[in-house]
Amino acid sequence: MKQQKSISLYWSCQLIGWSLAGLFWGFSAWMQMFTGGHSGQYSYTLALFHFGFDLGIGILITHAYYRFAHNFNFTRLKLQNMPVRLIPAVLLMGICYMLLVTVKLYVARYYFTFAYGESFGMFFRQNYLVLLATGIRLMAIWVLAFHLYHYALMEIGTATDNARLQVVARDAQMQQLSAQLNPHFFFNSLNSVKALTATNPVKARRAIDLLSDLLRATLYGSNAKLISLRDEVNLVNDYLELEKIRFEERLQFTVDMEEGTEHCLIPPLSIQTLVENAIKHGIAHQKAGGEIKITIKNTDGEIRIAVLNPGRLSAAGNQHGLGLKNLKDRLLLQYQNQASFVIEEVYGDKVLSTIILPAL
Repeated sequence: MKQQKSISLYWSCQLIGWSLAGLFWGFSAWMQMFTGGHSGQYSYTLALFHFGFDLGIGILITHAYYRFAHNFNFTRLKLQNMPVRLIPAVLLMGICYMLLVTVKLYVARYYFTFAYGESFGMFFRQNYLVLLATGIRLMAIWVLAFHLYHYALMEIGTATDNARLQVVARDAQMQQLSAQLNPHFFFNSLNSVKALTATNPVKARRAIDLLSDLLRATLYGSNAKLISLRDEVNLVNDYLELEKIRFEERLQFTVDMEEGTEHCLIPPLSIQTLVENAIKHGIAHQKAGGEIKITIKNTDGEIRIAVLNPGRLSAAGNQHGLGLKNLKDRLLLQYQNQASFVIEEVYGDKVLSTIILPAL
């Protein structure tokens, strides 16, 4: 079964627009005859003649310009360049309209009203100014609508291309950040294993098992822009167990994740980055160690992730590390200023790191 071809938007507008114009002119002529008391003299054959030729003349001139505009790339004109190019075109189209309509009217006068006495030259001199003004007005409206439509299409296309470029640039930057973060994460983990190999081989082997699990989890999810909180917390638990082998009783931790948040999506290694920072700049500098408290809640459609650890910001200088800078950049790119990250010193020599992001 063959698929029927639908008429294009351009031809629909051409046929409808010029048909309405022809019907309006025919109706105006009928009203003039009617109000003048000559309704019985109205010729429907003449009206059909005028309608057909008005439709044909309008489409002929404007379609010729349509082909010209596309062939010479006039459809991509900037606003500031339009007057110089379009004013001569409208004048030329108006002259063509005036000539063709003059011929049409003279032929109609000759064949339908049998007015033989007046020559074409005389008829032309009597009517050309009115017809020229009418043609310029009609063609100016058509050309203006034509170019405004194409200008709007061009602007939409430019905006779409710019948005696509921004997305591509953002994706490239996200991939660069992820590629930068993973080596940083594993370098710190390998340092933890290295510290155990000489002192406690058994724990070192367990640490290697945990590290391999961490490596598998991050490599398999390396292309994911977002992962579930459940997967992120599982990764954090493995990392904390790895670090606890090294710190032993100096490191304690609790994870309080509100029920129902486990399926919410966050950027990978977000919580892990905060935990790593808490250990490196907090626990590692405390002789007695301390506890890391991780709290995850859904508050009014926002996921609030808080990591509390012992330490001081001024002493540790832990706000400018690669991991935190990377995290800030990823949150900015992913959420377009709809997420926030704050690290602050709170009462009791504690450091609180908080991420707030939309619940997805």
